[in-house]
Amino acid sequence: MNAARAVGETLVRRGVGTVFGVVGSGNFHVTNAMVAAGARYVAARHEGGAATMADAFARTSGDVAALSVHQGCGFTNALTGITEAAKSRTPLVVLAAEATSPRSNFFVDQAALARAVGAVPLRVASADDAVARAAAAVDTARDERRVVVLNLPLDVQGRDAPSAEPPPPAARREPAPDPADLGALVAALRAARRPVFVAGRGSRGPGCRAALEELADRCGALLATSAVAKGLFRGSPWDLDVSGGFATPLAAELIGAADLVVGWGCALGMWTMRHGRLVADDAVVVQVDVEPAALGAQREIALGVEGDVRAVARAAAAAFGEPATGYRTPEVRAALATRGRWRDEPFPDAGGAGRVDPRGLTAALDDLLPAERVVAVDSGNFMGYPSMFLDVPDEHGFCFTQAFQSVGLGLATAIGAALARPDRLPVAALGDGGALMGASELETVVRLRLPMVVVVYDDAGYGAEVHHFGPDGHPLDTVRFPETDFAAIARGHGFAAVTVRDGRDLDGVATWLAGPRSAPLLVDAKVARDEPSWWLEEAFRGH
Repeated sequence: MNAARAVGETLVRRGVGTVFGVVGSGNFHVTNAMVAAGARYVAARHEGGAATMADAFARTSGDVAALSVHQGCGFTNALTGITEAAKSRTPLVVLAAEATSPRSNFFVDQAALARAVGAVPLRVASADDAVARAAAAVDTARDERRVVVLNLPLDVQGRDAPSAEPPPPAARREPAPDPADLGALVAALRAARRPVFVAGRGSRGPGCRAALEELADRCGALLATSAVAKGLFRGSPWDLDVSGGFATPLAAELIGAADLVVGWGCALGMWTMRHGRLVADDAVVVQVDVEPAALGAQREIALGVEGDVRAVARAAAAAFGEPATGYRTPEVRAALATRGRWRDEPFPDAGGAGRVDPRGLTAALDDLLPAERVVAVDSGNFMGYPSMFLDVPDEHGFCFTQAFQSVGLGLATAIGAALARPDRLPVAALGDGGALMGASELETVVRLRLPMVVVVYDDAGYGAEVHHFGPDGHPLDTVRFPETDFAAIARGHGFAAVTVRDGRDLDGVATWLAGPRSAPLLVDAKVARDEPSWWLEEAFRGH
């Protein structure tokens, strides 16, 4: 038993069942050790894609995932995906080979890089501590919801390691909320006449929806989410869907009129609160979070409650007393039934001249595609259309890797989510810029035989920059490009493909859905590009 094998086996025995990566000489043996121990290995074509696949898999499955990379360049290639995962508090172990000699051309300070992007660096300093370090990496990732970079030096990997059982994991305890803070929260809920709950990433855990709905039923709160928790309250008649820049006009109106807003595992940041303008000046703002440092970090709050979302919501419901009507009036319910979705809002068709309106396109896809789906969205001017016009069945049907706002992560996100939920149709929504950045993983989709639908919203440019700088007369040659034949690129990788320039071209999607789906499908949508998206206009007003 050498150190590389000891680390690989310990990770699997500790519960890591899936590892993504690109294998080189430095991580060859440890990756094979994980496979031999029973882990599934998923090969990506670029370390950046592998990192995002692992991130999306962990988010969607709720399990700790692993990423395996070569020393130096393999690790730096993965840094954007690692940063996104770290900012999103994804439980992920990055298994990184490490060159420790400054004379090596692979040498970089990997521990310093890990800290710089918000990950936790650990190192297997000797073969003797290989098992304990590997176990600690998994425990930290799972219990603290952190990205852990476990550096495995090249000169340690081949050394003999003692055969040992990993130490038992520490018992996980869910701290009870402070009684005074809980009392203040209950008092605020009792006093509110128009309460709104905004649930975020910290509300995606088991039992959170039931606990929040029980409390909301008692105090009469309307239910909204941040973008990363979209779908959490799907099916509730009081679901406002997403708060912030993506919010429907009705949701923005109702949240703006709230006299109490409670963020549950939600940072209440600038996007979720529209740079603070979404909440009335006289509204009471409360935040519940398991991380003390998160309370009030993004905006001023009247009350911060430290604690797990499920535990705090259950305790507050038990202490609330007689149910109240709150915001749940017949008028509000009727409005939500008729104007609760973006597609309920009328819009002028901007299509024509060989380009399709992205709203009409996405609404039509929403009708065509099976309801049991998992949607992944890249970053760009287009992103609000699939985020808000494609419904998802629950919070596990939407994977939103946007904490770092990097373009190019969407396809890899869809692959990771698809592997976590093989029972659902995976849908990747990309802009033309992100599609080209992540195009190497088209081969991965085909190789893994994923029945995926990839929709490319092609406006032949970086639309956010075009619409941000264009109105002021700035030259746009640096952000506009010739039209790309994405359908041809996809066919070259083994996809089926259709090009959509008007609604009639979607017949090809219906044909694919009715057929054997033996190859994934790419929809090359040439979208109207004369106007910015509504959410982008809202975002730019905040700068």
